[in-house]
Amino acid sequence: MTPHPRVPLVLVSGLAPGPTATLAELLRVAGPGTAVVHHDLREIHSGVVRRRLRLEQRDQLTVLELAHGCVSCTLREDLLPLLRHLARMPQVRRIVVRLDEAMEPEPVSWTIRNVVVGGHPVSDDVDLRAVFTVVDCATFLADATGDDVLAERNLQASPEDERTVAQVALSQVEFADVLVLAGAATDAWTAAKASAVLDRVAPSVPRVELSRIDGHSVLDAVPSDARRGEVTDMHGALLRGEPPVHVDCGIGLVTFTAQRPFHPGRLHDALDVLLDGVVRTRGRAWVASQPDVAFWIESAGGGLGIGHAGPWLAAPDGPEWTDVSPERRTLASLRWHPVHGDRAQELVVVTDQTTPDEIDAALRGALLTDEELAAGPEGWQRYPDPFGDWHEEPCEDTETDQARHDATAVNRKEDQ
Repeated sequence: MTPHPRVPLVLVSGLAPGPTATLAELLRVAGPGTAVVHHDLREIHSGVVRRRLRLEQRDQLTVLELAHGCVSCTLREDLLPLLRHLARMPQVRRIVVRLDEAMEPEPVSWTIRNVVVGGHPVSDDVDLRAVFTVVDCATFLADATGDDVLAERNLQASPEDERTVAQVALSQVEFADVLVLAGAATDAWTAAKASAVLDRVAPSVPRVELSRIDGHSVLDAVPSDARRGEVTDMHGALLRGEPPVHVDCGIGLVTFTAQRPFHPGRLHDALDVLLDGVVRTRGRAWVASQPDVAFWIESAGGGLGIGHAGPWLAAPDGPEWTDVSPERRTLASLRWHPVHGDRAQELVVVTDQTTPDEIDAALRGALLTDEELAAGPEGWQRYPDPFGDWHEEPCEDTETDQARHDATAVNRKEDQ
């Protein structure tokens, strides 16, 4: 227990630097004692990060030289110690962290809550009250549905960063407590289609217009049940809120479930269906050749990543029921199989040009047939496994928020 009260912390994310800076400034002038921190990662490939700190009359620019040029090093070596230092300054009443365009708020939130600095996590000193994501209405739809990778816009968070712009744009939106809309779409159709995407990837998140808010009203817009930096349980519910299930402006929602494993080779081939005409995919997969570990599948635009979500509860080395969240226990109980336990397929796909039937047919065709299922785990182990190799994080000593941020087996653009 710390001897001083925790200082409120706000995260601001978004791909548009101008509007995110405007929102951070509105929060800064909303009350005395607000510190605003921003790390510019544009030269991180050279191991250099520029940090700006504004507090009352102080406006300080510091050039940081990092041992490894990556976001994780920036967080661990500078942001976390800085947050602790600011939180213990008597004149600081609130801290606003304006994230670099390439940064996703979820791993930052996990780091604040879990990475130990000086014997305890920084969340002992700061209280994450809100995550705001600024949506540039003029570019959001193109960003969320396009195939550009961050490197093509000089937005890489490290030299090895292969994420697409769509992956970042959608993850920023999905983790927000409030979406702050900036500017206007180029036409009514683009505005309607972008709204349909937001309705499905962030259905419960309130939206406010940047031009109509101040630092007080945007804080008041945070709902009482906001997640406030709570990291997603990879074995929890895939949908937050109640997204519409009908097709709107060509945007639809598909939920794929099954209680038999995927054939690794056929699944690998079927993944192409998630790269063309699909806005977003998130979910868990059970692969026959690796029956004890849950795969996490996530796609956006032309990029797709696959990571480990940890063992199933029914796996020999799975966690104890008492060690997982009540939500995970409930979901596992509802689908528990007498032989396979909680192993199951559950994917949520937001579609654009691809039809729900095409998604369902491709994924269902990758499941084991009755004959293959009857062969049992010993037979499944003999399948060639294209998912066997996993990449290491560039910084070997980097702590991360979830296994899906540690490894990526596939990350490709559809034209490759």
